[in-house]
Amino acid sequence: MHLSDISAWARSNGLLILLFVFGTALIARFVHWVAGRYIARIDAEARRRLEAGMVPSEDLGHLHSLVQAGEWLAVGVLYFVAFLLVMSKFDLPLTSLVAPATAIGAAIGFGAQRIVQDLLAGFFMFTERQYVFGDVVQIGQVGATTGVTGTVEEVTLRTTKLRTVQGDLVIIPNGQVNQVVNRSRDWARVIIDVPVAIDQDIERATEVMRGEVSALAGDPEWRKQLLDDPVVAGVESIDAGFLKLRVSARTLPAARADVGRELRRRIAQGLREAGIKTTAPLQ
Repeated sequence: MHLSDISAWARSNGLLILLFVFGTALIARFVHWVAGRYIARIDAEARRRLEAGMVPSEDLGHLHSLVQAGEWLAVGVLYFVAFLLVMSKFDLPLTSLVAPATAIGAAIGFGAQRIVQDLLAGFFMFTERQYVFGDVVQIGQVGATTGVTGTVEEVTLRTTKLRTVQGDLVIIPNGQVNQVVNRSRDWARVIIDVPVAIDQDIERATEVMRGEVSALAGDPEWRKQLLDDPVVAGVESIDAGFLKLRVSARTLPAARADVGRELRRRIAQGLREAGIKTTAPLQ
């Protein structure tokens, strides 16, 4: 190829290749910008509902997750199309690439079964709405009572990102999600076992605790977080030197931790003021 031929190619196909590359980069940035603006609007609506004392609807979290996945998919398709266009400008007939691409695809398929598994699992995760952005979930093995617990920060077709209480970001391939415990759906229950020394007046302790939970239920600030009145169920278990009185309450999913902390504070303060001794810290 002569220098003049290279110069002519650079002014024609070479220039088009540069336009494809820079155009693809600009469009990808635009997609990210649009998705970011839309996600910001969704998050602003969720914050507005929280400030108004309402729980953000599941649809908002699902929409947030769909926008994130759509952004990832759109950018991937965009780069793939740009790659095909660039290859065409090198005078490579795309039809001739079908056979080797098929062979390469089969080889990659055998070596990337885990990726395909992740993508399929992510697809069904979206369609079944197992969890969405903002949900507090525990992911572990089937039948296990422990696992990774955190708030869903991002869901794509391949991975799920959880933010733990300690602030760690855990990235889990969707194909490895075997069991999901979703703690942000419909309602939640607070269970508190209060240890009381066995030589104390149990009836008096029960009466004090009922007074405290009734006061919480009558507080307008906390009433909107409760789905029904808290209940002092009575003696749950007897151990050496003490017994446990159980308190339970149904709350909005996002309010379980706050209601639990407030119930513990009020019960502890009420028992202390009544002179009733406990033998262990509240659970």
